[in-house]
Amino acid sequence: QVQLVESGGGLVQPGGSLRLSCAASGFRISDYAMGWYRQAPGKQREWVATITSRGTINYTNSVRGRFTISRDNAKNTVYLQMSSLKPEDTAVYYCNRPFRMTAWGQGTQVTVSS
Repeated sequence: QVQLVESGGGLVQPGGSLRLSCAASGFRISDYAMGWYRQAPGKQREWVATITSRGTINYTNSVRGRFTISRDNAKNTVYLQMSSLKPEDTAVYYCNRPFRMTAWGQGTQVTVSS
């Protein structure tokens, strides 16, 4: 059974940092590209970052230079290190397989506010 469980969100002040985790089960993340997505209140879910099985990484323009996606194949977990957070980064963050989408997890709430 394929499952994705996100964690690590919270309330942080502008300029702060958080590290999100996405624990996958039912498949090996090393076999797939993995991505992070987010959905802000009242907006559609948007793509944030992708890391392919070969390690190629891409970011949406608004987070490039501030966020870092990585993965630990041994732990079957994908991470998103977020720094220099801005209020506009406030959203529920999700992970998924960009080219072989599966059911979305519950996401993890990130709130950037003073």
